[in-house]
Amino acid sequence: MIIDWDAQPEVLERLKLQARIDTDEDDELLKGYVDAALAHVEQHCDRKLVVPVPGVDLSPDQMELSSDVWQAVVLLVAHWYATREAVVTGTIATTVPLGFERLLWYRKRF
Repeated sequence: MIIDWDAQPEVLERLKLQARIDTDEDDELLKGYVDAALAHVEQHCDRKLVVPVPGVDLSPDQMELSSDVWQAVVLLVAHWYATREAVVTGTIATTVPLGFERLLWYRKRF
């Protein structure tokens, strides 16, 4: 899935609000994180993300990019922005707590 950043500037603003970013310096970094997070959601759920078209049914291999899926993407991007390395020292948290996986649990194919 590809985001048209010019047509959807609110996506970047929502990410910045979640990650508490007040500048434009890291916009390109955030966009890269979004691309990676969308790909990660597709792999995690074993489905292709799509924007639904009225009157067209989704196939079993497709998943709507709904508000809860977007929230999972936003949480993951904010986590990656705050934790930019693979290893974090001095903390006991090792994964994105509850939010990401819980939001996608019912959409995951097993």
